[in-house]
Amino acid sequence: MVPDKIPSPSIPEPEKPSPMLLRYFLAVFFISAILLGRLLWPFWSILVLSFLLTNLFRPIYSFFARRMSDTLASALTCFLIVAVVFIPLVFLVGSLTGEAMDLYNWGRNTQIGLKLQTFIQDSPFIAHLQQRLHEFGLDFKPTMVTDSLTYLAKEAGLFLYKQASNWATNIMQFIALFFMMILVIFFLLMDLPRLKEYLIRLSPLPNDEDQLLIQKFEEIAGAILKGNGICGLLQGILGGVMFSIMGLNSPILWGCIMAILAFLPIFGIGLVMIPTAIIIGVNGHIGMGIFFFLYYLVLSFAVEYFLKPKLVGRQVKMHTLLVLLAILGGLAVYGILGIIYGPLIVTAFLTLSDIYLKKYEEHISEVGTKA
Repeated sequence: MVPDKIPSPSIPEPEKPSPMLLRYFLAVFFISAILLGRLLWPFWSILVLSFLLTNLFRPIYSFFARRMSDTLASALTCFLIVAVVFIPLVFLVGSLTGEAMDLYNWGRNTQIGLKLQTFIQDSPFIAHLQQRLHEFGLDFKPTMVTDSLTYLAKEAGLFLYKQASNWATNIMQFIALFFMMILVIFFLLMDLPRLKEYLIRLSPLPNDEDQLLIQKFEEIAGAILKGNGICGLLQGILGGVMFSIMGLNSPILWGCIMAILAFLPIFGIGLVMIPTAIIIGVNGHIGMGIFFFLYYLVLSFAVEYFLKPKLVGRQVKMHTLLVLLAILGGLAVYGILGIIYGPLIVTAFLTLSDIYLKKYEEHISEVGTKA
């Protein structure tokens, strides 16, 4: 006689680990995480840039993936990244080497310094300022300004020349690192959703908090590349074009410098264009100097107040002063990639601070009161 219902075999529940075993496992896991981090540390900048570029180009990958296989869509997107990023970058490094040397030679030439010194000496305002400073026991001489500017120009040109020369000399290493980044992007484009899901499962935080952290990172990454990156590139190109039209030295070099300075709020490309307008005026071309200054105002105003808000929107709610400090601090600690690392670190801190204030502040206060 067959029974109506066959009882299913009981599956034993997993044994709850003892506190000692749990502590031991966490210690081993923590050590393995440190070793993994140390192993990947030489490629950290590549991984961060790969993540940022993956987020930027993922809509293009999604467009291709609807019409072809994931592998082919990822390969086509990577080919597009190489065409858009790598080819102009190689041309840029070659041009920068020559123009940086021109800047160094220009700094050694004291003609512009003499003209500026003459201009300062003939200025009634400077004479009045000298008299006032002398009353306070301060001795101000025009040569102090010109000597400082000449020294800065020489040192900046020599530094940039050395850096560009190193890039050109180590071109094979540069190419290898770039194509390693492309390889990482190739797999990230296909596996990014699975990677996010894995990190969320691995994190001890609740899923909603992990998702909020990832969302904030993606938002700031989009703001850095789409907002600051594209707008900085545009300002650098248009600023360099104006340098070339007006016959000024090293348009590519100054365009690159302006593209980087455009990341800085408040100051931005004005750190290059305002002194340039003054130097043009000192050389006797006052009308051209005024035109160059007005061009700077129009370019800066149009990009900062019209284009950038449309690209970034209101995704990143961070105070202007905090953004400035994050970028300057990032540059001081991490070099040029600090432009990216600084805002990411500040974003992580601000997001965790919001989570703490909303969910944990009251509970931690209760624990402190009981203790």
